[in-house]
Amino acid sequence: MDDTTHNSPDTSGTLDEALERLHSFGPERDGWLSNHAPMAVEALVRHGQAPGVHRWLDHYRAKLEDMPARFTEVTPDNWREALGDPRRIADWTAYFERETAGRPWREVLAEWWPRLLPGIAAGATHPVIRVGHCVRTLLASGENAPRVAELAHGLGYWAARHQPLPPLAPLAPAAGAAAALDAVDRVPDQSGGIRERLGQLTGFPVWPPRPVTEAGPARTRPATDPDLARARLEELVRAATHRYAAYAHGSPVMLVHAATAPNAVLRTLPALPRELWAPSLDAAWAASAAVTAAYAPARPADYPAAPEGLTPEEVFARAAAHGDDHTIKFTDTALDVGGPAALAAALRSIELNPPVL
Repeated sequence: MDDTTHNSPDTSGTLDEALERLHSFGPERDGWLSNHAPMAVEALVRHGQAPGVHRWLDHYRAKLEDMPARFTEVTPDNWREALGDPRRIADWTAYFERETAGRPWREVLAEWWPRLLPGIAAGATHPVIRVGHCVRTLLASGENAPRVAELAHGLGYWAARHQPLPPLAPLAPAAGAAAALDAVDRVPDQSGGIRERLGQLTGFPVWPPRPVTEAGPARTRPATDPDLARARLEELVRAATHRYAAYAHGSPVMLVHAATAPNAVLRTLPALPRELWAPSLDAAWAASAAVTAAYAPARPADYPAAPEGLTPEEVFARAAAHGDDHTIKFTDTALDVGGPAALAAALRSIELNPPVL
């Protein structure tokens, strides 16, 4: 992945101010639509757009709703019955605020990551994406009260919306991530919302391939090797980002998550114990494949290449001026991937999603 376009950690305090503004609001609106503001402002600050963050938030404010009322306290004894109960969003957030106040945030994350990972499809993958943005800041800029509180909000949202995928049959294996995404079967009925679409899933291609481990010249590292898992995850993010350019016309908003969800997992890996990297890859593949099956159109479309000489900074500036939250987040992922194909995909998101500023 390309880190050359990343700016230095923000020292203006803008992100912390924005997070403090946002933490009185809930993670959803209109019953289930996600609050994208914490993720978008993190990307804006990350890419040198801090001066415009509060103006962007002022515009986004109309989409925010107050944090719901508390229901019943989540405790170490009753958390299993509260998992996946959206009425408990405030309860879960309070639980993780207590947990991160009493223990290092990495310890809390490592404990809860394997519990939450089977429900990675929660909230159309927005909770894991929110966690990934937060962890990136914690790792790059250090911890303080607003950033740790943001992790509590992201984990609380994920726990409340926890949604495992239906049982899936292993289909024919694919050699690479791009081929695997191409081989994902579309769900039969793409007319409903994401929960209805995910309920139609029956199987995914086997990816990554499970390598041969017997002794001999063809021996390769096992699939559980953490470094191999990370490399495969980078491959998946790259393939999903590139694929967006040709297939985004099917659903320009929802298909961004085929790339941004696995990228959130990739961003979180350095904060996790290495034994969690391989299961994280498997969950990221399931999330990307699920979004692809639910929203990909039947056929690709032509799209223009990125103009020669256009820099990543200029592309992100266009996304910031465009203002759409999904466009900002997808462009952020495209800059992680780097290269002309990823920039073309980012420009495609700017083209297809309606501007809001």
